[in-house]
Amino acid sequence: MEATSQTPVAGSAAEYTEVEGASSAGLGKTSHPEPDAEAPGPEALLSAIDTHCHLFLMEEDPAHVVAAAQSAGVGRLICVGVDHESSLRSRELAESLQGVFATAGVHPHSASEFDSRVGSAIEELLADRLVVAVGETGLDYYRRLSPPEEQRRAFRTHIALSRESGKPLVVHVREAWEDSMAILEGEDAERVVLHCFSGDQTVATEAMARGYFVSFAANVTYPNADSLLRAVRSVDEDRLLAETDSPFLPPQALRGRPNHPANVRTVLGQLGHVRGVNLDHMIEATTRAAISAFPLLP
Repeated sequence: MEATSQTPVAGSAAEYTEVEGASSAGLGKTSHPEPDAEAPGPEALLSAIDTHCHLFLMEEDPAHVVAAAQSAGVGRLICVGVDHESSLRSRELAESLQGVFATAGVHPHSASEFDSRVGSAIEELLADRLVVAVGETGLDYYRRLSPPEEQRRAFRTHIALSRESGKPLVVHVREAWEDSMAILEGEDAERVVLHCFSGDQTVATEAMARGYFVSFAANVTYPNADSLLRAVRSVDEDRLLAETDSPFLPPQALRGRPNHPANVRTVLGQLGHVRGVNLDHMIEATTRAAISAFPLLP
C-alpha cells in the first residue's frame, strides 16, 4: 500500500494511505521447500487476479467485496497485511473466503514496531499455505512515519524471511528507489514483487534485468501518468502484474470513492491499451505472471 488519507483502520494500520502519481537475528530460522506452481487451466487464465488489496480496510463487508469482484471476473485476490494484526486478519479472510489469499509482513510506516516478537509472529504466519508472500515491506521516505534506519532494518529482515520461507517478497517503495534497489541487490532478494510501481522506465528496466515482477495499479489511468506508462511499456509480459491496492487509488473515473478489487479489470484494460493488446490477452498474461510470482496460488 502506498501513501492519501482515506479509510481508518484499527491499530497502526490507521496511518496508511496510498500514493497517486538485516539479518534475521532473534527470529529463528525455518527451512521451507520452494513452492511449486501447477499449470493453470484455460478457465483460470480468463479470470483476473488482483495481486494486492487490503480487504480489512474496506468499509463494506469483505465477503460482499469478494463476491462483487468474482461476479466481475476477478477470481482471486491477495489480501496484503501491513502489520501483525492485519496479517492475522488477512489469513482469517483467506480461510473463510474462497479465492482469497494472504500475505504477512509489516509496512515501512510501522517498521519501528517490527521487533523480534513481531518478527517471530510473522514467521509463524508464513508457515501457512494460504499466506502466499512476505510483506508488504520496503521503504517510504515520503511520510517517514518510521525513521529511515528502522525501515531499512525491517526491510532487510523481511528479505531474510522471504529467502528462508521460499515465498515472494511484496515491496512498497515511495521516494526511496535508490536505497530500495540497493538493499534488494545487497541482500540477494529473490522473487521480488514491486507493488504499486511508481518508478520510471530506468527502474523498470533494471527490475527486468534482475528478474523482478512489477505490479501496476489504477494510477496508470491518471492524467499525469506519462512516465508511468513508459515504464508499463518496458516491462516484460511474463513479469507484469496488476493490482488495485484497494481501498486506495481508484481509477480516474471513480476518483473520490473507495477502490474495489473488481476495478483491477480497469487497470488491465489500460495496461492492454498502452501495450497494444486486448483485455483478454492482458488477463491471460498477467494471470500467468501472477502464478509465477506467487507459486502457491492455485
